[in-house]
This record gives sequence, C-alpha cells and structure tokens, in this order.
Amino acid sequence: VQLQASGGGLVQAGGSLKLSCAATGLTFRRYNMGWFRQAPGKEREFVAVISWSVGRIVYTDAVKGRFTISRDNAKNTVDLQMNSLKPEDTAVYYCAADLSFRVQSDEYAYWGLGTQVTVSS
Repeated sequence: VQLQASGGGLVQAGGSLKLSCAATGLTFRRYNMGWFRQAPGKEREFVAVISWSVGRIVYTDAVKGRFTISRDNAKNTVDLQMNSLKPEDTAVYYCAADLSFRVQSDEYAYWGLGTQVTVSS
C-alpha cells in the first residue's frame, strides 16, 4: 500500500492550497481516508476524515469553514482544499487510510509520507 501526498508549498496568510493523496495497493473505495498534520515541536493532530461512501465527513474545529475534504473513488484520490490559510496551519500534512471510520484517533492502518505546508504571515 502506498499513499502519496502532494500539493504542499509556501503560501501567504489568507491564501489557498490544495493537497492531494493518491492511493495504490488497496481497494480504495472500501477505505475511510483521513488527513492529519504535525507542526514542529507538536504532536500529530487530526484534521479531517471522509468515509468510504462520502456520506460522513468530520473536521477538527480549527479548520471548519476553511478546509474541504473530498475524494474520487474512480481515481483513488482524496483531496484537501485549504482556504484562508493561517500561519498556525503550517505543518507537514499526512493522509491516512483505514477500514474503520476514525475521528481524532491516529490509529490508521496506512500512512503516507506527508507534504509540507508553510504559511507565512
């Protein structure tokens, strides 16, 4: 199983970025997909999760109204559209996959390597 995250970069506060995660080696349509982030010196934290059926989506409070998670089961991808970015969103962002719908918990079966997002003030 491989999860390859991309789309990170440097952006000014108030700007936007779209992260994408491409999954191979698993039956993607069966997996719930999550995004997590880890800032320097901090623990990894939950950002958002989308269910395999797209019927359930949960965001952490810090990103509600600014981030949108979506998936394309035909392309085996999950995206995270990030708008109105803030310096505190700076982190390495990871995508993860699990057969269970997990909110907050980082007990996902599979993880990608992450992509760096840096928001300048």
